[in-house]
Amino acid sequence: MADPVLFLDHASALGGAEQSLLLLLKYLDRTRWQPHLACVGGPLAEKAAALGVSVHLVPIPRMRRSVRAPVDWPRGVWTIAGVARKIGARLLIANTVRAAFYAAPAACLACIPFVWHMRDFWLSETRPRRLWADRLGKGLLCRAAIRVIANSEATVSHLPCREKVTVIYNGIELERYDPEMDSQPFREHYGIPRQAPVVGMVGRLRPWKGQDRFLRVLARVRKEVPEVWGIVVGGTPLGEGEAYPEQLRRLACSLGLENGLIFTGHLEDVRPALAAMDVFVHPGDPEPFGLVNVEAMAMGKPVVAFAHGALPEIVVDGETGLLVHPEDENAMAQAILALLQDPALRYRMGASGRERALSCFTSAKMVQAVSVIFEKVLQ
Repeated sequence: MADPVLFLDHASALGGAEQSLLLLLKYLDRTRWQPHLACVGGPLAEKAAALGVSVHLVPIPRMRRSVRAPVDWPRGVWTIAGVARKIGARLLIANTVRAAFYAAPAACLACIPFVWHMRDFWLSETRPRRLWADRLGKGLLCRAAIRVIANSEATVSHLPCREKVTVIYNGIELERYDPEMDSQPFREHYGIPRQAPVVGMVGRLRPWKGQDRFLRVLARVRKEVPEVWGIVVGGTPLGEGEAYPEQLRRLACSLGLENGLIFTGHLEDVRPALAAMDVFVHPGDPEPFGLVNVEAMAMGKPVVAFAHGALPEIVVDGETGLLVHPEDENAMAQAILALLQDPALRYRMGASGRERALSCFTSAKMVQAVSVIFEKVLQ
């Protein structure tokens, strides 16, 4: 009989952590595991239910700077523990940081093991002002967890419990990514000439994603290749404000990029945009993973990125793309130009990227590795 396992996620929108979780829920062996999801509702709950997963709506409110935290947190913990007991869960797995602070005590109340899937450098969205508080929180979660799954070695370097951590890279359904996808419908929709070279990036419109750097790099590239177009894919699906997107539009005007630059907004499917790109660029701050780079490689695109965070674990410099010194915008522009001016090199790196995605970053490989962790915990 399949063992029930309960996953916990706090997000009301679909980010990278939630997309990865949905793949786990979809492909876990149902003869061995019976996945359940406890979450707050919204797109994640809907997509999980469509996969045939039992969904349990629970309160997981923000705790930081909340006057209701002394009431909301215990109520959420008690509710989650009740769900775990009701379904006879053998494991409780936290998919996000906030979920972990609810899952750890809930697992204790339900007398089941707690597994922490850590996908970020910090317990907050960005580098915290109080590093001691971040270290303290991580220490508490590490002690509570029987095992920790990290999405990269870069993430592990920020954790105090290396002996408990297993690195499992996020995966994609590689069969959905076709390097031969026709790019013309996308180009025609946005008015991009058929033969124009295109460089682009994908990411939520947030400062640490580096859209401002991308615009400055694009301006440098355009001095050498005036016909190049730029694509910025991403919006604010998690409800962030509009100040940064407006700043980007003003920056584009100041750099003379009004023509030949596309802001697509949020796209549910980024594959057509990737198909239209000749070079994929990742200009952001250090990332704990960066799944979109894997998606670009799966589409046969060479990647130009800064050599920090988890990017050196994904992109093989000189083989599947070019890594440059962090924040060196001139070096990034020169790397893009080298690829734009050498179609054979571009094709060779794109093909190597596809092969690397196939060998290292498939959903099957990810699910198998997670299943092994679950088995070891129950043993």
